[in-house]
Amino acid sequence: MTMIADRPSTAAAPAAARRRSAEPSLWPLVTRLHFYAALFVAPFLFLAALTGLAYAFAPQLDQIVYRDVLRVEQVTGDPRPMHQQIRAARAAHPEGRIASVVPPATPEETTRVVLEVAEPDERRRSVYVDPYTGEVTGALTTKLGGTPITTWLSEAHSNLHLGAPGRIYLELAASWLWLVVVAGLLMWLGRRRLYRGKAPFWRALWYDRSGRGVRRDRSRHATLGLWLSIGAVFLSLTGLSWSDHGGARFEAVERSLGAKAPALDTALPVPTGRKARPPGDDAATAGAADPARRVGPVLAAARAAGLSGPVEVGLPRVDGTAWTVTQTDNRWPVRKDQVAVDPATGKVTDRVDWADHPRSSRLRFLGSQVHRGPLFGPVNQAVLAVIALGLLVVIAWGYRMWWRRRPTGAERWTLGGRPPPRAAWRKLPVPVLVTGFPVLLVLLWAMPVLGLSLAGFLVADAVVGAVQRRRAADPAR
Repeated sequence: MTMIADRPSTAAAPAAARRRSAEPSLWPLVTRLHFYAALFVAPFLFLAALTGLAYAFAPQLDQIVYRDVLRVEQVTGDPRPMHQQIRAARAAHPEGRIASVVPPATPEETTRVVLEVAEPDERRRSVYVDPYTGEVTGALTTKLGGTPITTWLSEAHSNLHLGAPGRIYLELAASWLWLVVVAGLLMWLGRRRLYRGKAPFWRALWYDRSGRGVRRDRSRHATLGLWLSIGAVFLSLTGLSWSDHGGARFEAVERSLGAKAPALDTALPVPTGRKARPPGDDAATAGAADPARRVGPVLAAARAAGLSGPVEVGLPRVDGTAWTVTQTDNRWPVRKDQVAVDPATGKVTDRVDWADHPRSSRLRFLGSQVHRGPLFGPVNQAVLAVIALGLLVVIAWGYRMWWRRRPTGAERWTLGGRPPPRAAWRKLPVPVLVTGFPVLLVLLWAMPVLGLSLAGFLVADAVVGAVQRRRAADPAR
């Protein structure tokens, strides 16, 4: 009799379930947020992961497609003087003006002479010269130093070749990726609470092989998502740091805190006892008519100042200003020092070292280099490839799970599984509501694309809910 009395009745069980569902809880909102965000933003995430996977291996593609242009046939003797190489490039391509010269970083590379011509969207013409023979190996239309293949893959990843409007897609994906991951982690932790003590913790780091159907898909989806979570959040935040809207907010905060990277001063000092002359009439522009003659001395001055490794010599657009030499080594440890050099005297007039940049600026740059792949070389690229492939699989399992959870019988026409119940926010504990609302406002200010898309989701969800309630109240309709 005691055992029978202690056993809950069938009538009491639904009542207890209703009481539990009415208790304040964070999980209903987290579940609904993860469901809708993943369902509607996942296509953008899929495209971002797919194009990012291809872009990560752009350097290898460059060496395959443009090897005859970027590499010399044979290293023979000493390189020719820089001015002879530049003159060879100008003889083959006299159009435009010389914007910069990139000496070869290794003995096997060609010299790159960058010409500013009438090209759209910051594109320039790069002429490549064999430093040992002085022969032009080819010319490519480049953007920010990237070859046509690298530029094409970069724009496919950043804007789907749609220009400024297309960049919204990537910012939308980056804005929601971290939120989807965090919601998924909270769901995983909530499930761990339900099964605490029934299995060792390490078992949660691998999927449940005993499950079948939707249960196995959910276990695989959650386990792989857990393994990818840190990398996915990192890619999300670093991608946002240079986005159009979220990146602009970040830069505004940097400016307000005085943490902006210092700028190199290219103004030439006026010698004592001599009046400043107008542009074009100063001795500092003696090499303007033949800038090829000045590149070598300017480069030598920068090397003497300690700028080793890969560099780029920048020629000014305005006469009477200093030339610049910038380190371009994006591999760890990064070297990004800059100097301004007087082309007439060969003296360094200003200098900005990488160590002079604020910590936030350096972290932002390092994060972007990890995101793009060059910072740690092939290892960096391999990690990016694993994360991108993992995201593709996680998204595929998520959609498969949603599809397999669709109703059967009379409602089998439904496209996918039922969404979590509405009004989940009403079940939030009061402390979460009080502290979460200001945090939400800050996040929406920092990520306006996230805020606008979230508002769109809420409006669409409210409209759908109102239509369904109206139909339920009037069965005749």
